[in-house]
Amino acid sequence: MRVRVKYMVIYRHKDKYSISEMCRFFKVSRSGYYDYVKRMDIPVGDLALAEKIQECQDKYGKTYGYRRVHIWLERNGIHKDPKTVLRIMQKYNLLSVIRRRRFYRYDQHLHRYKNLWKQDFHADRLNQKWATDISYIHTKQGVLYLSIIRDLYDNNIVAYKTGTQQTVNLVLDTIRAAKKKEKVNAELQLHSDQGFQYTSQAYFKLTQAYHITPSMSSKGNPYDNAMAKNFFSILKTECIHRVKLKTFEEARLLIGEYIRFYNHERIQTKTKLTPLEKRSQFAA
Repeated sequence: MRVRVKYMVIYRHKDKYSISEMCRFFKVSRSGYYDYVKRMDIPVGDLALAEKIQECQDKYGKTYGYRRVHIWLERNGIHKDPKTVLRIMQKYNLLSVIRRRRFYRYDQHLHRYKNLWKQDFHADRLNQKWATDISYIHTKQGVLYLSIIRDLYDNNIVAYKTGTQQTVNLVLDTIRAAKKKEKVNAELQLHSDQGFQYTSQAYFKLTQAYHITPSMSSKGNPYDNAMAKNFFSILKTECIHRVKLKTFEEARLLIGEYIRFYNHERIQTKTKLTPLEKRSQFAA
């Protein structure tokens, strides 16, 4: 229990119990309590509500945010406005210690690109149109993020990377891996959604350095990047959702095995070829 809350409890029960005894019980100094009393200007209602919220947080290991605390109070016959509950929790250090929302500050320079495809997913040759995206793979250990680049000519997964955090570097490393494998020229278009990784300054600089032309989906329209999302759907239906993944490493191995199968052995109904066979035909 916070020292400030202990002082509040002592103050509330000062007419019923000895202040000295309560200070000894709560292991706080009398001088500290009296200094607190001199400084405080606490509405009577705050004392009772803060003490009840403290009871809730002690019971549930301080895991409840103000919305759950509000529900718990109502179940215990205490009806307060949720904003009042939040104010008391903030004022007296009664907020949850977990699941705090974290806000990240990314590059200040945000880049938006034209939608060059407009749902035209046809490609006449290799390395003309690449689609990229990130998906979530759930394991008992947590969420593993999968970043891929798919060539629209043969549907080959050109490159992929996994990570336990959804960062700009996850995307950049995927592009670097693809560039290392393939010959890229100025006519290559790389299409993405409007995620923060793809609007970042680092993404802009890397695509410029590799002479890649970025293309971007319209806001809130998943169909513009359907080719990347289609692969994730196939992966999850044919592979991920058929097993219960325990660890990140198990997920990485399974993803790697499936992508090798997809590129080398899985026949595409439209072409009646595997991605590797169609790629070989183009190179011949």
